[in-house]
Amino acid sequence: MDIVMEIFAAIGGNGIVGLLIAAFLILCIFLGVRIVPQSEKYVVERFGRLRSVLGPGINFVIPFLDRVAHKISILERQLPNASQDAITTDNVLVRVETSVFYRITEPERTVYRIRDVDAAIATTVTGIVRAEIGKMELDEVQSNRNQLISQIKLAVEGAVDDWGIEVTRAEIIDVNLDQATRDAMMQQLNAERARRAQVTEAEGTKRSVELNADAELYAVEQQAKARRVSADAEAYATEVVAKAIKDNGIEAAQYQVALKQVEALADIAKGDGKQTVLLPSNALDAFGDAFAMLKGIKK
Repeated sequence: MDIVMEIFAAIGGNGIVGLLIAAFLILCIFLGVRIVPQSEKYVVERFGRLRSVLGPGINFVIPFLDRVAHKISILERQLPNASQDAITTDNVLVRVETSVFYRITEPERTVYRIRDVDAAIATTVTGIVRAEIGKMELDEVQSNRNQLISQIKLAVEGAVDDWGIEVTRAEIIDVNLDQATRDAMMQQLNAERARRAQVTEAEGTKRSVELNADAELYAVEQQAKARRVSADAEAYATEVVAKAIKDNGIEAAQYQVALKQVEALADIAKGDGKQTVLLPSNALDAFGDAFAMLKGIKK
């Protein structure tokens, strides 16, 4: 302020000149201070050449020498959805719809190396998508979409690195096929479904046959076990009779014969209704012999 007052005194206190000088000083202060928003960066030039890049906050420049040539937003941006045709290795034409997200990290490289950032990135993405899909078959494009997206993102990042741009995301929104390819795939899908149904039916029949065979085998095994038990019982009975004959002589054998005769007569007497049973003349003798032998064996 002292300098300003001295200037006023030197010019004889001319009011108009003083106002002009004050306005000039205010203008210098106004031009020398730059407040940059958080979401932007300013590119400053001096005599047409890059001077500096101003970050968010208060910055100072030299008035009339430095000027803000570009105000660049550093927010993440999304390119408009783009569709491009591509041909797979199995000669299938597909239409791929993509979307790319990016942000500017080095404005000085972006403004001085590329004119239209969006168009340049879109063209780069188109070429990379066609190249990557051309390395894959249609089934791989459908099933390995995440891998394809990662490959496209890496390729785009490498291509736009010189422009001071960071690719944050790359998305494949849709993969469309022409109608002829769709019809062929639908026929293939129906044929595969029919094949699976036939395989399932054949497996069911096979399983049914296996279960029936297992059931029959189990029944045969059980019958064999029953015969074995019956044979063991008969062998045991024969062994008992043989032992009795050995211990008691011919009387035990005669007792067994008489006992069988009695059982046979009892079986003949069984039957429905009234009937006449004819007995041999020695039937009573058989009863008597059996009881006599029984008494003898007990003794």
